[in-house]
Amino acid sequence: MAQPLNPPKTLKPQHLPIHDNHLNRSIPYFATAKPISKKLSTISVSVMADRNQHQQQPLSLDALIDGSRREELSGAIRSSLPNCLSETNLQLTVPGLQSKTRGKVRDIYDNGDYLVLVTTDRQSAFDRILASIPFKGQVLNETSLWWFDKTRHITPNAVVLAPDENVTIAKKCSVFPVEFVVRGFVTGSTDTSLWTVYKKGVRSYCGNALPEGLVKNQKLPQNILTPTTKAADHDVPVTPDEIIKSGLMSQADYEEASRKALSLFEYGQRVAQEHGLILVDTKYEFGKGLDGSILLIDEVHTPDSSRYWIAHSYEDRFQIGLEPENVDKEFLRLWFKDHCDPYKDKVLPDAPEELVCELAWRYIFLYETITKSEFKMPSTEEPIHDRISRKVALALSSLK
Repeated sequence: MAQPLNPPKTLKPQHLPIHDNHLNRSIPYFATAKPISKKLSTISVSVMADRNQHQQQPLSLDALIDGSRREELSGAIRSSLPNCLSETNLQLTVPGLQSKTRGKVRDIYDNGDYLVLVTTDRQSAFDRILASIPFKGQVLNETSLWWFDKTRHITPNAVVLAPDENVTIAKKCSVFPVEFVVRGFVTGSTDTSLWTVYKKGVRSYCGNALPEGLVKNQKLPQNILTPTTKAADHDVPVTPDEIIKSGLMSQADYEEASRKALSLFEYGQRVAQEHGLILVDTKYEFGKGLDGSILLIDEVHTPDSSRYWIAHSYEDRFQIGLEPENVDKEFLRLWFKDHCDPYKDKVLPDAPEELVCELAWRYIFLYETITKSEFKMPSTEEPIHDRISRKVALALSSLK
């Protein structure tokens, strides 16, 4: 029997108290869905004016936890839980697509001349799929497109066009098998995070000499690059010398990509600071185009690839030993670490519905905070897989 094109991820509601220790407060639940306006994508002038006035004040976690925008979107987020884009099969619905590669979050299709990248709602961490998050794919795709446009002065990228909210059509290039992870702070909870290795006594990491006496969440003396490469099913930290000696990249290509990564991160930090956020760390991927130029690919400064903190409260909280107010997926990572061994357990518990909805809101909040534009709810008149198939087919026809 044929599998459905977009099988929903079934989530088990859990109503026990869930606490985010890193905010020192309970994660606010999405209450029972309230009636939703028929025009979800339209926000009143008065509400928009109120939001603009609020954004002139220092960004605080109150804007994330309370507010009319959150309430406006909560019903749409909860009602979309059964309809997440968990899987695509465009090779069955779009003529000319030759193959499908399934990544952690993106489904990548080859049509011969271009790559079609579909950003799904799958949530990945610990080299596992944890859940599906409503609207996540659209947020990631549109956030990346915004940053791709804003960083053209630093590096060219592979974007050709974006025919759908969840889709980018890109130039084909030879992808370097290295992720350029840039860090500005000592933090993190995964096995390869800087704080995890630092507290184990590591003082030389990916070619960087780390000073003694650093504490968790402390700002580094300068941004550092901690590249990784892929093993069978996980990321492996590597030094620049290992990258070059093993033939993963030439020295010239590595040096150019490294300069681009550090410049992108410094620019991203400046933009984030202007918008009340701290860009803590992120990762970049690059490829070499047919003309030999090094292109930025994949995603840029998304809430999936990056860690963000609220800026104005960071220093005070750091000084008294409190965790920064975070606006990323770290709280979901920590929930799984508290409830299972996400690296070793064969079967993981279902992510609580409240946390899934919370993460969906945080992704939208970050998009709107960074881009200063309103997130547009997708139309529900057409099934999402049908919509993507139709728009991709039209776009590829226009590129012939």
